[in-house]
Amino acid sequence: MHYDLLILGSGSANTIPGPEFEDQSIALVEEGVFGGTCLNVGCIPTKMFVHTANVARQARDAGRLGVDLRLESVDWSAIRERIFGRIDPISAAGKDYRESSPDNRNLTLYTGHATFVAPKTVQVTLADSPAGTPGQSAREAPARTVTVSADRVVIATGSRPAMPDVLGLEGVGPLDNASVMRMEELPASLLVLGSGYIAAEMADVFSALGVEVTVVARSERMLRHLDADISRAYTDAVSYRLVTGFQASSATREDGTVRLTGTRDGAEATLEAEQILVATGRIPNADTLNPAAAGIAVEGGRIRADRYQRVLGTDGHALDGVFTLGDVSSPYMLKHVANHEARVVRHNLLHPEAMVEVNHDAVPAAVFSHPQIATVGMTEEQARKSGADYVVGVQRYADIAYGWAMEDTTNFCKIIAERGSTRILGCHIIGPQAPTLIQVIVQAMASGQTAADIARTQYWIHPAMPELVENALLQVL
Repeated sequence: MHYDLLILGSGSANTIPGPEFEDQSIALVEEGVFGGTCLNVGCIPTKMFVHTANVARQARDAGRLGVDLRLESVDWSAIRERIFGRIDPISAAGKDYRESSPDNRNLTLYTGHATFVAPKTVQVTLADSPAGTPGQSAREAPARTVTVSADRVVIATGSRPAMPDVLGLEGVGPLDNASVMRMEELPASLLVLGSGYIAAEMADVFSALGVEVTVVARSERMLRHLDADISRAYTDAVSYRLVTGFQASSATREDGTVRLTGTRDGAEATLEAEQILVATGRIPNADTLNPAAAGIAVEGGRIRADRYQRVLGTDGHALDGVFTLGDVSSPYMLKHVANHEARVVRHNLLHPEAMVEVNHDAVPAAVFSHPQIATVGMTEEQARKSGADYVVGVQRYADIAYGWAMEDTTNFCKIIAERGSTRILGCHIIGPQAPTLIQVIVQAMASGQTAADIARTQYWIHPAMPELVENALLQVL
């Protein structure tokens, strides 16, 4: 089958088809659950779990405010069903819309795995392949395939959980970021292998819900990719057991217990729990597409793209009519980045004579852990290595009025600015509502405003929490 446009992936790329493409035939291929990672196993469900955990955590923290609260029980089934009882129908409705709505009469949805067999041509192994004839196992049955080609192609196949090289790990039934949220029941104890944002968020969630959580980190700090002051502050604040400097080598399961063996401080050590969650990062799905058959360049596991989100060929030149977006090509692996890239790709498909460039300046990120973290721009280490003449402003929650109200004694906002010009180089916040508080800095950096421009040219509501940012800005003027 040949189409005008072929889209691989139903996450952010699902926003591309619309009325402007009604005169074009479109093929949309999705291998997994319709709607992509964010909706089904990423941002949306995890933040619903985070909010639930924050409510549960209030019982533990209320005593220092003079309020007697008790967490008497956790109904895991109700928590899980509240979340996926909303998400699963949205995913199903999205798929039904693309398959059945008159709005999509020019679109054909293929459910299955696509691999390139030639430039702009894929073979799709359909998910509804026959289970086999009588006497023939499903494994022996020939998979049903269809070849799909198009004049233009968008590659947006996302990423998948990484599995570390630990002997026996796959045999113990490890959980990942998707399966851990759909467990039938809460385990009494949980090992979390990893020290990045997924490990931090999931450890905080299950710890708040009463699970005995042990995070196993190879490094000495959690979230070590962040500004060092933020990483240290979070590491010091965790409420779960943290085992650092642990080099895992093997895993076994005996009598319902997972045993993780490795070395720490030069000696062999073993950790045990009822379940283990692997949260050691994500891998772009470029390697699953057979990109070489289409002449697509891959670097560091990612599809290479230019500033117009055009896919680069192995000769370094842009491939005509082939675009990419999201985790499969972006080092950021953030939904808001994928959405931005999708808007760029959509425009460039519609206006090839007037293409726009992607903007990856001032990309913010957040960790919905406890405490929350938000970051944008350079870390202090990056500013130092860049040779910039910079100044740092640090404002503690404890020293603003709203921080007093919350009895927050440890969290802070850190702003890095160019000395003299006060151009904002970076901002890093750890504490309540950090992802919301940082938005004013994201806006300033995106619009070219300096710390001086925003610190004294507007009112800052007193005694609201944004005074945290205001006071940090004043320190770099």
